[in-house]
Amino acid sequence: MDKHEHFDELKLLARKEAFCGYRFCPLCGQPMVIREVDGRKRMACADTACGFVHYQNPVPAAGAFIVRNDEVLMVKRAHPPRVGWWCFPAGFMEWQEHPEQTAIREVAEETGLQVRLTSFLNVYVGTDDPRTNAVLILYLAEVIGGELRAADDALEVRFFGFNELPENIAFESHRRALEDYSQRFRPSRDA
Repeated sequence: MDKHEHFDELKLLARKEAFCGYRFCPLCGQPMVIREVDGRKRMACADTACGFVHYQNPVPAAGAFIVRNDEVLMVKRAHPPRVGWWCFPAGFMEWQEHPEQTAIREVAEETGLQVRLTSFLNVYVGTDDPRTNAVLILYLAEVIGGELRAADDALEVRFFGFNELPENIAFESHRRALEDYSQRFRPSRDA
């Protein structure tokens, strides 16, 4: 990560930790203040008659864990945060989109591949993305078509053997998913 990207990531993280930068109420325009609501510090409208409270919730994301010949598919990130780092094809859900649709769409957009989801892997909480906290829903998937190519948000896309994974994996949730998969589906191979 270069100096400029690190600075940008720190700015995003500061904004995320400051209630996503809310300064004024989106309903009435009054200043926002930190107030205890439901036992937590939250941003709320200074005008208690307005009553707006900003509930800073995680953002849902979904993706696919694709294994072929004991190698896992990963994409090299083309956009911040962590340009040049590796992750699974995954992304934030669109409005009115089911997580399964998100996973299939993200694979197609980032890798050029068409997939069929075969089962559910797990749900992960991601707090190390400087933009937001995420709830990552990962599915196991198999390739049913398309042509492997870096597309959309990817600089590169390739399969890695589990013993030759890149060191710079972008998110902790992706590292945990690799460990989970290895423990559940590859116990004899890693011994």
